[in-house]
Amino acid sequence: MRRLLIYLALLSLGFSCTEKSQKAQELIDQVRTKYAPDQRTALFQVEISAENPLILHGETNLRQAKDSLLSLMQQHQIAVIDSIVVLPDENTEKPFALINVSVANLRSAPQHSAELATQALLGTPVLVLKARRGWCLVQTPDSYIAWTNEESLQLCSRAELERWKSVRKIIYTQTSGYAMDTLQQHRVSDLVAGNILEVKSEADDSWSILYPDGRAALIRKSEAEEWQSWLNHTSPAESSIVEKALEFQGIPYLWGGTSAKGMDCSGFTKTVYMLQGIILPRDASQQVYVGEPIDSVGDFSKLKTGDLLFFGSKKEDGPERVVHVGLWLGNMQFIHASGDVHMSSMDSASAQYDEFNRKRYLRAKRVSVSNSTEMANLFGWL
Repeated sequence: MRRLLIYLALLSLGFSCTEKSQKAQELIDQVRTKYAPDQRTALFQVEISAENPLILHGETNLRQAKDSLLSLMQQHQIAVIDSIVVLPDENTEKPFALINVSVANLRSAPQHSAELATQALLGTPVLVLKARRGWCLVQTPDSYIAWTNEESLQLCSRAELERWKSVRKIIYTQTSGYAMDTLQQHRVSDLVAGNILEVKSEADDSWSILYPDGRAALIRKSEAEEWQSWLNHTSPAESSIVEKALEFQGIPYLWGGTSAKGMDCSGFTKTVYMLQGIILPRDASQQVYVGEPIDSVGDFSKLKTGDLLFFGSKKEDGPERVVHVGLWLGNMQFIHASGDVHMSSMDSASAQYDEFNRKRYLRAKRVSVSNSTEMANLFGWL
């Protein structure tokens, strides 16, 4: 009889632990849904590693999410051991970095064979969340989180980042080119549109510039503009968007690409708008939430040049799925990255008619300064 009572007591305790564990998992899922619904832009990898005692293990870049989870656990009288790490570590000496190559490849895992998630351009400030075997998990100004090789970065402290923000800079405006050494005999690196570099001095026909790691080089003045001057006159005007979009014709399609070295569909629209002073979210499924709704029924007479066109699928009883994006050029034409960057038409009588994308057209959005993030905020987000 005594053995039976002990067994029943232990069994009851087991059910209690299981119920608490299930409730704790519900609270974890609840917090993840609220604070980190998109794993591309927020990190919340928390799990239960033991049940008795109940241990919460994992990492997040959102302190508010961790605090909210622990508060909910307390409210539901669930005792936990907190082993959740908030990234980056507040004791890290250099939690920031500047991209130090023309185009840094950011991948889904810390290895060269991993999927290319996105790219970041020279001079872009990033937050370094953690490091592992020569790789850094970074967050870009558009909030994207991915891994890049440490050799692509110049790690910096808060003071070094603030200095970089305040120095005189130039932005490279040609589609692609090169920086030469001070004797103009050898190439220091290649350059692509959107690269940002510190100005050391200037001559009549050239900029003397510094890379984030201190390397010196020369750039032709005709190929770049002073950063502040460029910010002051750039805007998402219809004509300038079209002009810049057409400059990228023929650039090959590259999954994860956002530069003149290769672009995917949303990387193309993102880069075109970036060079007009506007930072768009990274992916088409994110860009569709930016801007003013213009059309959703295929009435292309409402569109203006530079509007974003979104494509995908929509079920009557299900959510819309956005998988492709392009830029409207007018005259029933749009330009997009598919195979390469090229023009297509919505006109069935045109030789450029794109029947496939016409059938999966979903909607059009108009992006302006008032409903977007300005490039001027690039150095102020950290």
